[in-house]
Amino acid sequence: MLMTTLMCAAMSVVMFSVYRSFRSEVHGLGHWSAGLVLLVCASILFGTRGTFPDAVSLLGANASLLLGIGLSMLGTEKFYGQQPSLRLYLLACCLATAGLAWWLLVDVNFSIRVAIFSLTVFLFYARQVQLVWLHGERHFSSFFFGGLMLVQACVVLVRGVSALAYGSAHVNLLAAGTRASIYLAAANFMALLLTVGFMTVATRRLQSILERRSTHDPLTQVLNRRGFGDCYARAKASLRRHRRPLTLLSIDLDYFKTINDRHGHAVGDQVLAHVAAVISGALRESDCVARFGGEEFVVLMPDMAPHHALGAAERIRELLCEANGKGLPPCTVSIGVACQASEHEELEHLLARADAALYLAKENGRDRIEFDIGGLNVVRSAGAVAF
Repeated sequence: MLMTTLMCAAMSVVMFSVYRSFRSEVHGLGHWSAGLVLLVCASILFGTRGTFPDAVSLLGANASLLLGIGLSMLGTEKFYGQQPSLRLYLLACCLATAGLAWWLLVDVNFSIRVAIFSLTVFLFYARQVQLVWLHGERHFSSFFFGGLMLVQACVVLVRGVSALAYGSAHVNLLAAGTRASIYLAAANFMALLLTVGFMTVATRRLQSILERRSTHDPLTQVLNRRGFGDCYARAKASLRRHRRPLTLLSIDLDYFKTINDRHGHAVGDQVLAHVAAVISGALRESDCVARFGGEEFVVLMPDMAPHHALGAAERIRELLCEANGKGLPPCTVSIGVACQASEHEELEHLLARADAALYLAKENGRDRIEFDIGGLNVVRSAGAVAF
């Protein structure tokens, strides 16, 4: 029990540290950390048995255990994006503690106390099993955590039923005996394993968050250069296998510096986020959009014929010309379009051709589209097409 207490305290510190760093992205860690602190308090209170009255040591230890395990349930609910069952938690803990107090201090009955405690804890564990089953990712981490919760739920349920069916002799953990020793050892070990199980699914979530941070722009939530490079590599591999067209759009906001100067950089950031959302909404799921710094965006369109890409670019231009309904200043974009010349052409060359078309659109008056394919320029401006 001493080692379990020390390990729970250490895991609480670890979880609290992660909670402080990722509280807005990984929910529930704070509840689990607080729950572990309560488990440590329960172990300390139980250790004072014989020194302090039972109302302090035993009742306090059981109440702390109930509160701590219940907090882990609330933490798991928050982790999976569900509304915490706070009323259920408070009601179950209050009723169970009142029952424990009655059958400890007034009408002493150890079997009923064990049944009350076990069945209440079973409710908390069963809820977490349900959460993992309904909302957990189909991954080893979820299977591991959910499996541990299921085992623990079954164990406490069996103990509660045994207390009612066979009396205190079968469930008294303070009595010397092999069964009691095994149960105590397993219970302490499972307390640590459950914490490790939750940390496993939390670590899986953190891995996804860190990977997204490394490949996405934090302001607009679209891809950055690194993420775009990975997307292009996959698209080019498909191009080589299936000989399908690959088109790239280079998009730049017109007079964006004027927006920043007149309205401030905070409004400018909102405009960038709005433009990114409009571009993303006008594309297919298979298309990739990235911010290449400042007010420049790049769109990769796998399996997109040139004339279809021109239509998509025009749709983006028209959507951005419409009123945004958010009180943001109006903006227009210039777009350069280039199609992959061959499977041997590198991304840098394709980007250079799209940028050249973009610069031509800027020179020709902005709010227009230039399409470059192997030296042939097609220009579209406000619905007009010229060759």
